[in-house]
Amino acid sequence: MGDAESPHAELEQLRRAMETRPVIDQAHGVLMAAYRCTPPTAWKVLVAVSQHANVKLHKVAAALVRSTQGEPLPEPLSSALRTALQSTSQPPPASAPPQDDSR
Repeated sequence: MGDAESPHAELEQLRRAMETRPVIDQAHGVLMAAYRCTPPTAWKVLVAVSQHANVKLHKVAAALVRSTQGEPLPEPLSSALRTALQSTSQPPPASAPPQDDSR
């Protein structure tokens, strides 16, 4: 935070961070559990999904958490998640059915 930034702006940024951090932490845990990845890898996946889908990190996190409760992950995020996981060589979750490529 630079010298040109007002204390009010800095306080607002801190407030926003405190509001969004819990859902980001939950999504981080979801990725670690579902894809058996390390904390740094889960963080890289979250950031990559956010960047590739051009969606704020806390919104990506909220969508991931909602997906654990039956809500489908929106397609742009789902596609970005697949790409991010492939780039980290993470296996699919144990509950995912095997893919039949013979079609």
